[in-house]
Amino acid sequence: MRRRDAQSTCPDLGVFPADDGRDARMFEAVARAVEGLVVGVEVVRPGLVAVPVEGAAGYFGGEHALVERLLDEVSAAAGVECQVGVADGLFAATLAARCGEFVAAGRAADFLATLPITELDQPGADRAELVDLLRRLGLKTLGAFAALPERDVANRFGAAGLLAHRLARGRSERPPLRRRPPPELTLAEEFDPVVERIDVAAFLAKGLATRFCAGLAGHGLACTRLGIYAVTEEGEHLGRAWRCAEPLTPAGVADRVRWQFEGWLRAAPGLRPTSGVVRLRLEPEEVVEGRSLQLDLWRDGGSDEADERAARAFVRIQGLLGPDGVLTPVLDGGRDPAGRVRLVPWGDPRERTTPPDATWPGRLPAPSPATVLARPVPAQVFDDGGRAVGITARDQVTSPPRRLSIAGGAGREVVGWAGPWPLAGDRRRPGPRRARLQLVLAGEGDEPPEAVLVHCAGTENPLWTVEGVYD
Repeated sequence: MRRRDAQSTCPDLGVFPADDGRDARMFEAVARAVEGLVVGVEVVRPGLVAVPVEGAAGYFGGEHALVERLLDEVSAAAGVECQVGVADGLFAATLAARCGEFVAAGRAADFLATLPITELDQPGADRAELVDLLRRLGLKTLGAFAALPERDVANRFGAAGLLAHRLARGRSERPPLRRRPPPELTLAEEFDPVVERIDVAAFLAKGLATRFCAGLAGHGLACTRLGIYAVTEEGEHLGRAWRCAEPLTPAGVADRVRWQFEGWLRAAPGLRPTSGVVRLRLEPEEVVEGRSLQLDLWRDGGSDEADERAARAFVRIQGLLGPDGVLTPVLDGGRDPAGRVRLVPWGDPRERTTPPDATWPGRLPAPSPATVLARPVPAQVFDDGGRAVGITARDQVTSPPRRLSIAGGAGREVVGWAGPWPLAGDRRRPGPRRARLQLVLAGEGDEPPEAVLVHCAGTENPLWTVEGVYD
């Protein structure tokens, strides 16, 4: 269900943002259980693991017998239920796992043909715009998209559309022949003192990831299957392979190292290492041709070198003050202007926690105020007759606003206004009606007009405050 629909059904519903570290930590027990039965386990993302079928199925007496063993082993070792699907290729196998299907070899395209086109937008794939365009063109199923000629797809949708077309046809994300990574691209690092904390591992992972990807880029390569291997102070060997549909960026490598340390160091007693990590090795187990990067449009002549110097300075400050010593803003979902801004530590993923298609009834239309006041300033709004303006039970102003007085100061003429926008959910709350207005104030002297965002509560004796200022 959409979050809004779920909250309307259950007003006391608790909503929590995504936490990749938590997911990786909890999923480590599942990956460990699968790894105890099958060789070649690849973690695609927390919650999804891929294993080769042929060898293991032959050893356990068939695919059905292998799946039964996997279900029992995960249930016994991790205490959770899982779903398993078998098909050619990771994309088809992922969709088959949702419904527990066994797709015969060579029949992946037939299995995918009846599924909706929205299945192309898998987590991390970033195909929402492509899927929306395909739907508007009348392509409702994967089979309808797969029936298009490959040349036409490439001409109309480019490389991203061609990759999606391969998936819809039951093909692999990439051709089966890939370059074998040169051994010198492996990056190893020894730690003194040993690493025993997640925040320390996350901090070190950022620098290692940058060096790792720089070494690959120097050979014109990018990593699509990353091996993370560690040795503890007591000589324990830890390892996991992470499979990725798209080439990994430095941030992607750092995330996977951090997630893996989350799983290792916070595992259940008896499963976690008995000592800290003294050696870490990043190994590119699968690489593809590197792709050139598009420079940001906002640079305005800036250089990568300057950005790197700034990034190193930020990392140094974090080393002195901790990860929360440097924060960057992320514009996220929400109704209130202040609530839409979320601060994340420098280097962490600057991603939205709200789905891009989420709706927010009562949210202000664009543009957002450039400055949101930490403490709203009291104000008064009057009409032509000098009467206080309020909000009616039908969410309308009692009369058009004509003057605004801020903090008891001299009133300023209102030359334009928009709204009101009632606060969502207000109808179920006792008390005065509440809404926001955008007011354009006449300039003082040679100053240009100024726009502000104001909040009102009540009809009789309304309480007004200024919440934001527009540029």
